[in-house]
Amino acid sequence: MDHRRNLIASWVACSATVLGIGGIGAAFGADNGASSGGTKVYRWVDEKGVVHYGDSVPAEYSQSERSVLNNQGVEVGHVEGGKNAVQQAEQSRAAGVAQERAHHDQFLLSTYLSTKDIEQLRDERLALMDAQIKAALIYIDTLGARLTALQERAMRFKPYSSEANARRMPDDLAEDLIHTMNEARAQVQALDAKRREETDTQVQFDSDIQRYRELTTRPHS
Repeated sequence: MDHRRNLIASWVACSATVLGIGGIGAAFGADNGASSGGTKVYRWVDEKGVVHYGDSVPAEYSQSERSVLNNQGVEVGHVEGGKNAVQQAEQSRAAGVAQERAHHDQFLLSTYLSTKDIEQLRDERLALMDAQIKAALIYIDTLGARLTALQERAMRFKPYSSEANARRMPDDLAEDLIHTMNEARAQVQALDAKRREETDTQVQFDSDIQRYRELTTRPHS
């Protein structure tokens, strides 16, 4: 009987080596009664992707993900591996996003009674932004006309005029020209920002409406 048992153990050990899972025969050691005594067997993977088995995990793999097997080699437990700095940062980010989403869900449910309330507020906000954009366009047109007039005046002075007796451009004209150009540039940038804000507001309200419908139509458990 002992001879037969030794042959089986040798065959298991050789098979494990061929399959790249060295140590499985010793881990399940059917020849010393340890498996029947409830000894835990662990399975882990090293940095090269090789699977290992043993009744204890080496110190260098103590933070690695591993499985706990019973006497028949069936997984009965799982130990999550320690997370590195990148994984911890991602986990923290995901938790933050989930918490922010939960707070926003609570805001939606406590603020609005129906999707019509959200739509009404959206329309009011967009109407206000549209009025601001129209006013900005009118102001930019005014600045453009003023800038054109100033440029026409500047053409009568050096260095723009080709007349031999042309005078140097007055300081107040030069200052007014530069100020108007800077103001026009700033207003165009502000207009672009307001248009982006309008688009973002539309998208946010549409998202809120969709989310509110999901929250209020979700079946109760």
